Amino acid sequence: MARTASLPEPRLIPRFGRTERALHWAHASGFLVMLATGLILYLPALSEVVARRNLVKNVHLWTAAVWAVALVAILALGDRRRLADDWREIESIDRDDRRWLTGRRSPQGRFNAGQKVNAILTAAFAVLFAVSGFFLWLGERDHRFLFDGTGTVHEALTLASVVLLAGHLYLALIHPSTRHALRGMTTGEVREDWARRHHAKWVERER
Repeated sequence: MARTASLPEPRLIPRFGRTERALHWAHASGFLVMLATGLILYLPALSEVVARRNLVKNVHLWTAAVWAVALVAILALGDRRRLADDWREIESIDRDDRRWLTGRRSPQGRFNAGQKVNAILTAAFAVLFAVSGFFLWLGERDHRFLFDGTGTVHEALTLASVVLLAGHLYLALIHPSTRHALRGMTTGEVREDWARRHHAKWVERER
């Protein structure tokens, strides 16, 4: 009986380094805790179920503080050159990116156009969350800093973030053609054949 030849292992190529992965997971874990506690504080039905508002509020505030310190530490102590290169690529929306965003096939770099938009919105939301949250906290202690609209901004950001998170999780965990990207944020590597299909410009540039 003929033996079946084993298929060769797919070649893996590095995509994200330790600093990039640490920044992603520090932000993601902190954000998920703050989102969960924020929704409990914001939605009456959840507040009644948990019924420990002061505890939830303290968890929310302390998580925000740890999240901010963790992000600053990673930015200060990690591979800043790599992060700077990432941001330069993210903020450069070229002709291929514009074509991709309109639904037309076009070669993409290490970040596709959707990932660039997601990263820009995530960074903007993080800054706005931090500023509005700080003034909400400060305003409770000194009413001179209790500005109209601060709470509305914080709540609107929360709702917008839920939509953004849902799309991100769907593409990372469920959609068959994109969920392999999650490997890049866990092990740092992705399959070369997958990268060539989805990030052809990046693969060619790295050769």
